[in-house]
Amino acid sequence: MARDLIIGPDGLARCGWVGDDAEYRRYHDEEWGRPLHGDRALFEKMSLEGFQAGLSWITILRKRPRFRQVFADFVPARVAAFGATEVEALMQDAGIIRNRSKIEATIGNARLLLEAPEGEFDRLMWSFAPTGPRARPATLADVPAVTADSVAMSAALRGRGFRFVGPTTMYALMQSTGMVDDHVVGCHRAAAPAAATRDDRSDT
Repeated sequence: MARDLIIGPDGLARCGWVGDDAEYRRYHDEEWGRPLHGDRALFEKMSLEGFQAGLSWITILRKRPRFRQVFADFVPARVAAFGATEVEALMQDAGIIRNRSKIEATIGNARLLLEAPEGEFDRLMWSFAPTGPRARPATLADVPAVTADSVAMSAALRGRGFRFVGPTTMYALMQSTGMVDDHVVGCHRAAAPAAATRDDRSDT
C-alpha cells in the first residue's frame, strides 16, 4: 500500500500515489486537481479516463502524446468524423490502448458532444462539482473511489448516450480536473490555491 505522503528529491511532500516516478510528480504538481475548463479539454479527460479503466493511470499518461496525435488532439469535430478506416488504423496502433469498444465509444461520444451548443458540455460537467466546504482527506484511505456526485454525473452522461462514463471513472475525472481536491493533508499542493485554466485548443 502506498504511503499517504512521499518526499520527492526536491524535498516536497506529495500524495503517496506519486511514488518515485518523475512524470507522475509533474502530473501531480501541474495538472491533477487544478480546475480545468473547455469542451475539448474535458472531452479529452473523459476519453482518457475511459481508456484507463482496468489499467493504471501512469500507463495512459505515458501514452497520452500518441493518443493526442492519433485522436486529432481530441478536437470533437475531428474525432466525430472518424469512420471505419480510422478505427482499423487505431486498432493497429501499439502506441495507444487497442480496445475497439473504447475507440468506438470515443468517436460516438464526440458526436454526441457536437449535438450541444459550444460550452454546454463544460457547463454540464461542472454542474456536478460539489459546492460548499469539503473536508480534505487526511490519508489516502480517506479518498473515495465514487461519490453521489460522480454517480449523478455518470447517470446524466449515460442518459445522453455517452459510454465508458461509469461513476468510478467519472470520479477520477472530477479529481483530475479539479472539480474536487483530493490532495491529502500535508501534500505541498494541498496548501496551494489553483486558478482555473482552459486547455481547449479549439473546442470545435
